[in-house]
Amino acid sequence: MGTKEKILAKALELYNEKGYNTITTRHIAAELSISPGNLHYHFKHSEDIIKILFSELIVKMDELLNEMKKNENKVLKDLYDFTFSTCEIFYSYRFIFVNFVDILNNIPEIKAQYEGINFSRKEEFYFIFSGLQKNNIFRENIPEFITDCLTEQIFIIADNWLTHNRMISKFEKEKAIHHYTLLQMNLFYPFLNDEQQKLYEQQYIR
Repeated sequence: MGTKEKILAKALELYNEKGYNTITTRHIAAELSISPGNLHYHFKHSEDIIKILFSELIVKMDELLNEMKKNENKVLKDLYDFTFSTCEIFYSYRFIFVNFVDILNNIPEIKAQYEGINFSRKEEFYFIFSGLQKNNIFRENIPEFITDCLTEQIFIIADNWLTHNRMISKFEKEKAIHHYTLLQMNLFYPFLNDEQQKLYEQQYIR
């Protein structure tokens, strides 16, 4: 691992542990036992580190979504695994979501990128929902306004569950990921057909 990669890894660790607003490039350099000048050779500002970490998050989610979209024979477990993996990825970059408003306000590039992602993600979720209907996981004839609402609900939970966990639930990693995976999965329950609802209860609730 090169110096640049070590800086990114340590920055992610420190931001996750202590928060975006409390960690400076000097803190990161000290933890790595390198000079601030050495760090600034690779990253002029802390915002440059944040932008790369945010891009890493997006790439990981793109890969996950692409795998889900390519799967033409989706089953209920695929939806659960996708939701679980999403929570794992978000937890790995949890400082972004806990400090979301500050980051968006302080780094215009990330704000613009996030706004664009929101639009593209809606299209991707529509595609996934259609596939779930095609494979008789979701019910047929779900009204479009309900699908629109579901997509927005997913975004709201996905963007805010880490803050809720830190403030209210205070679960450690494994329990947090499991709990909020089920919380998001429960959104899908009314859309499952009767057979899939029974399967969901047997596999994930009981």
